[in-house]
Parts: sequence; C-alpha cells; structure tokens
Amino acid sequence: ATGAELSLRKAVSNAVRALLIFVGLIMALSAVGIDLTALSVLGGAIGVGLGFGLQKLASNYVSGFVILAERSMRIGDNVRVDNFEGRITDIRARYTVVRSSTGRESIVPNEMLIIQRVENLSLADTRVWLSTVVSVAYETDVELVTGLLAEAALASSRVLRDPAPSVALSAFGADGLEFTVGFWIADPENGSLGLRSEINRAILKALRAHKIEIPYPQRVMHVQVDGALPPALAPAAAPATPSDAAP
Repeated sequence: ATGAELSLRKAVSNAVRALLIFVGLIMALSAVGIDLTALSVLGGAIGVGLGFGLQKLASNYVSGFVILAERSMRIGDNVRVDNFEGRITDIRARYTVVRSSTGRESIVPNEMLIIQRVENLSLADTRVWLSTVVSVAYETDVELVTGLLAEAALASSRVLRDPAPSVALSAFGADGLEFTVGFWIADPENGSLGLRSEINRAILKALRAHKIEIPYPQRVMHVQVDGALPPALAPAAAPATPSDAAP
C-alpha cells in the first residue's frame, strides 16, 4: 500500500474508534439506569474544566485528523521538523512517529506539525539531491577531472541516471580547485552516509589511477631562536666594499 492509502486507513480507523468509544459510553450509562439529562449540567461544568486542562491534548487530536485529512504528510514521507530529519512511520491520533536513518525515533506532537514550519522532502517528488566536494591541485586539467567525477558518481546503482550527476567547479580554494559533485537518489529512507562513502571511494580510485594530486594544506613557518632567525633563514650579508677595508 502507498503512503496515501496507509494515511487514509489510519484516519478512518481513528475516527471509527473515537465514535465507537463515545457510543459505547452512552449505551453503558443508559444500561445502568443513569439519567443522562440529569448529568447534562454537571457534564457541562466538567467539560469546561477539562476543556481548559486538556486544551493541548485536544489540539493534538484535532491536528492529527487534519493531517490525515489534508494528506500534507503521509506515512513514508521524509520530513524535517525541529531540526530532526527522518521518515514518517506512523501517524497516531495524538502524535506522529518520525524515524531517522540512524534508527532514532522522534515522537512529534501533531500540533507541532500544524503550527510550525515542516519540510516535507517527498511531498511532490521523492527524489533527493545530494552532493560531495573534492579538491584537486591547481595544475590539474579541469575537463579531465570533470569527466572522471561524473563517471565516478555513477558507481552506485542508487544514483539516478536521469537526471544525470552534475559536476561544477564551485570554488578556488586556498590549496586547490574545489569541485562539487551533485547526484539524485530516489530512496532517501536508506540513508546517505554509505552512498557518499561509496562515491568518494570511486572518486579517489579514479584520481589515483590518473595520478591527479589531491592537495593538502601547506603553510610556511618562520622560527626565531633567542630572538634571531636561524642561519638558514637569516638574510645574506651584504658584500664588503673597498671602503670598508682596513688602511
């Protein structure tokens, strides 16, 4: 079943369960001989008190039905809420369960999904764009590196061929040229760390095969010993002139 079908089933089951509980309670009170009209005034007073005390709880229940009815978020969607990113695994009447790629689960009150900004990464399109950054020496052939990086990005079967991976010379770094390799995947719920590792290994293998240097930070240091530069770094003395010679 799709995420939309699961969400619809969940909405119907929650509504039916709430209705059955209410009807069962009314029938039970009538069966034991309690006059429901006599309880109307008391029930109204209790209802007002509970309304203030359970305002947040009621808001979460209403928000849960709104989410399921609007289908703005469905079971299986990848979302980011309150700096937590993961896949929706269940939508309950009061809360929603979001599971991250690391296995952690977050219990999110439904009201938060209504009143706060939520990023649904798969509402209209389940594809997700990822990237990795590579640096090479300034003397490297840019066109050669571009082709190698684009080919290495296809090392994983999870990377989509359409749209194809892209390679851009994104920055002139302090130690080398920086390339950004972008690629699309259709299964973000399977995580991205292993995928990035696989692509980075393919990139490293391709660069080494073509003897392309990956630069590392280089710094120039001048060391002073007792307030003076070492002999190797000291400036050369000016040559003596005839006027400096002794008479």
